[in-house]
Amino acid sequence: MAEYDLVIRGGTVFDGSGGAPVVGDVAVRGDRIVAVGRVDGAGREEIDAAGLMVTPGWVDIHTHYDGQVTWDSRLTPSSTLGATTVVTGNCGVGFAPVRKGDEDTLIRLMEGVEDIPGAALHEGLSWEWESFAEFMDAVDALPHDIDVAVQVPHGALRVYVMGERGANRDPATPDETRRMRALTAEAVRAGALGFSTTRTMVHRTADGDLTPTIGAARAEMEAIAAGLADAGSGVLQWVSDFADMDEEFALIRDLTKIAGQPLSFSLVQADVVPDRWRELMARMDASVAEGYPIKAQVAGRPVGLMLGLQGSAHPFISRPSYAGIADLPLSEKVARMKDPAFRARLIAEAPAKGHPFINSLAGAHHKMYAIEGGAVDYEPDPATSLGARARALGVDPDELVYDALIADEGRAFLFFPMHNYVEGSLDNVHAMLTNPNCLSGLSDGGAHVGAICDVSLPTFMLTHWCRDRTRGPKLDLARTIRAQTLDTARAVGLEDRGVVAAGYLADLNVIDFPRLKLGVPYMVYDLPTGARRLMQDAEGYVATVKSGQVIYRDGQPAGPLPGRLVRGRQPAPMLEAAE
Repeated sequence: MAEYDLVIRGGTVFDGSGGAPVVGDVAVRGDRIVAVGRVDGAGREEIDAAGLMVTPGWVDIHTHYDGQVTWDSRLTPSSTLGATTVVTGNCGVGFAPVRKGDEDTLIRLMEGVEDIPGAALHEGLSWEWESFAEFMDAVDALPHDIDVAVQVPHGALRVYVMGERGANRDPATPDETRRMRALTAEAVRAGALGFSTTRTMVHRTADGDLTPTIGAARAEMEAIAAGLADAGSGVLQWVSDFADMDEEFALIRDLTKIAGQPLSFSLVQADVVPDRWRELMARMDASVAEGYPIKAQVAGRPVGLMLGLQGSAHPFISRPSYAGIADLPLSEKVARMKDPAFRARLIAEAPAKGHPFINSLAGAHHKMYAIEGGAVDYEPDPATSLGARARALGVDPDELVYDALIADEGRAFLFFPMHNYVEGSLDNVHAMLTNPNCLSGLSDGGAHVGAICDVSLPTFMLTHWCRDRTRGPKLDLARTIRAQTLDTARAVGLEDRGVVAAGYLADLNVIDFPRLKLGVPYMVYDLPTGARRLMQDAEGYVATVKSGQVIYRDGQPAGPLPGRLVRGRQPAPMLEAAE
């Protein structure tokens, strides 16, 4: 009779602590790891991991599966790319609490901020909840492949308490701030992992309006922080332009003090303020030295748009002639674009006004890269951009862009590094990643489904930074694994995972590291109503184990759905042996 439910034999175990790996076995009973090292007893199921790498499952703390978790048991593509826990409800957007009649307001908010099709949300969301606790119950009722934790979104909270006034960004009254405080505490006591907000002018509703939380007064934010203090738990997740650096950073410092809880904010290098990230990082480091629990979430590569005819954005959308074919099926659209007369007319046209974002990227040919050789180069040499190639050939760069967009019968994409690539390399990102107060995050899994596919960030961190990079220093493999397992888990209070050690959750990846490779993003149409979303696959994930059960083999579903809703902080199962 088997002594264990699962034994992974002879793998090179990176335990998540950041220490040197060891070759050994991992034994699992139920949902827990029970032994690491030499395991003599047999397993009911065994995986031969000789020559393979064994790691904790990725703990992705910045996703937007708020809708998908209510209708889909599989949180793809995160779960097929090694994630075993995701945290959703980021950036202040979500679907609870909600009053009858406000559903469309929350959908328009999510559609605009996170580029998730409104029709799919209308079709997929059941709205069988009002309170945040009822929303969590609805998520919990559906089996999932991996664990999910949820946060209270400021936008939904504000609309619930203030109605149309909240959506219109009116100041909250003292009674309303007290109500927000009480509801925040209530949600955290029921199991919400924390609270999130957005204060950036970039985030807009589908109608182009500023989000409800922009400019929320200090009194409102302090009341919500006090709600976390009342509950005695929770984290704060923050997005801001930090335009008034002194005021905004003083606010987040004060909120951590009021809440008695940690805060993390999004940190990227933006083209328009290319050095602001340095000041933010310096202020964060100084605050941490003073005892403030503040960290920055950073993306390990450019925040990159995938420009294509199937997607939400490409350089010709605002050309008058394109408007006439925009709604055609892809095959008919490509056929029209292959017509020489149509091509010449479209390229010669000036963009129509009223499309500031599209028009700003349409002329940035120096940041457009064709995807070649079956892989995306996420640290491309600027000399290979379509703009540089056009100059070398002496042609209009739009000619090259046009050809790239209609390649593969219109299914091709261009890579456009929007943030973190001002100087044309990832050297600044290296500085962020090696700062001990920065967290690996911002994958945005489940969001920006027509334009961004950064959900593969944990895999990229291993392949690019630890193995393949040629344009600068690499990162240590063991430390990088820790950064997206133990470090991210601890940052949000999930101390029962992220470590390969006895007593911890048996959330594991078995990886053929030399073979690990990301595929090219592609479009699928599997959201409710057949709406689109970008997907990305990877080779090299031999097995992903969630709570002791193999959920994926070679990227394909293995059957079990052991994932659950994680309600609130989870204590470590033993003394911190992973240090």
